[in-house]
Amino acid sequence: MNQRIVADLRSDTVTRPTAAMRAAMAAAEVGDDVLGDDPTVLALQERAAALLGKEAAIFTPSGTMANQIAIRLHTQHGDEVICHRDSHAFYYESGAPAALSGVSSRFLEGARGQFSGSDVQAVLRPVNSHFSPSRLVIVENTHNRGGGSIWSMDKLADVSRTARAADLKIHLDGARLLNACIAAGHQPKDYTQYVDTVSMCFSKGLGAPVGSVLAGSREAMKAAHRYRKMFGGGMRQAGILAAAALYALDHHVERLAEDHAHARRLALGLAEIPGLRINPDEVETNILFMDVEERLGSAADLCERLRQSGVLMLTEKAQRLRAVTHLDVTGAQIDEALNVIRRVIAGK
Repeated sequence: MNQRIVADLRSDTVTRPTAAMRAAMAAAEVGDDVLGDDPTVLALQERAAALLGKEAAIFTPSGTMANQIAIRLHTQHGDEVICHRDSHAFYYESGAPAALSGVSSRFLEGARGQFSGSDVQAVLRPVNSHFSPSRLVIVENTHNRGGGSIWSMDKLADVSRTARAADLKIHLDGARLLNACIAAGHQPKDYTQYVDTVSMCFSKGLGAPVGSVLAGSREAMKAAHRYRKMFGGGMRQAGILAAAALYALDHHVERLAEDHAHARRLALGLAEIPGLRINPDEVETNILFMDVEERLGSAADLCERLRQSGVLMLTEKAQRLRAVTHLDVTGAQIDEALNVIRRVIAGK
């Protein structure tokens, strides 16, 4: 008999398409996207470009591919990309910047995945044949390993000014950009005005099963179409997937506020449990980290004990767990998960 899952908090990627989303997928009009004639993909790309304030967009199978296409667009082999040490494009994408684009990475520090224009200025390479040319800055909003942190508009504008002055391109990894927009009360264009390209994911908080989008200038997206093919991302009757993304944009954006409220509710409850350390004030969106005191064992040990009781999380570091709320987790499940965590930690 399968174990009952109290709450799956491993990631917002575990969401399943709703019945209504599945119906939209089944009814989607399709063509051949590689040949450019899938009407549902074309509709999604047009809508995404308008939403993100760019001339054009391209549908990709994943956020990783969207990010890596952007890096390939803006760089040549031997160039250098500037990013935070914990950026998804470096940390979680299997060495792709080096493998696919032949670029090196220059790392920035900064609390919760963020940095300033002066931080960028400090690592710019001199124009000299001894050094890799600095070409691209990557900003991630919200920042995954930063605990779902939101970039302020002033900080992003500051980084943009520095990059422009140095003739650098800027890519925004906006996998959870709409989480930032809902939490901060901004429109996507407010952020994307400062960047050359932006990626956005449909298969996280928006609840679609597959897919991301990359947006930028019309010329850049023409080149992106080739790189998508080169990287193995050409899809045929992809309108079935694009229909899910369109449904998500229609029905699952405003409700992201529920995920944020649930994360805050979870954080406040965790803060009261002896042996766990968390700052609820740092929970801005749907991702939270909690540190596990060593007397409770390692994070992996606690994660396994919680799994056996039906609460699923992921380890982030030796003594840190990550939990992510999403559309498949209700407020009642949050409360039940907190009860389970209390019992497990108390050894009951």
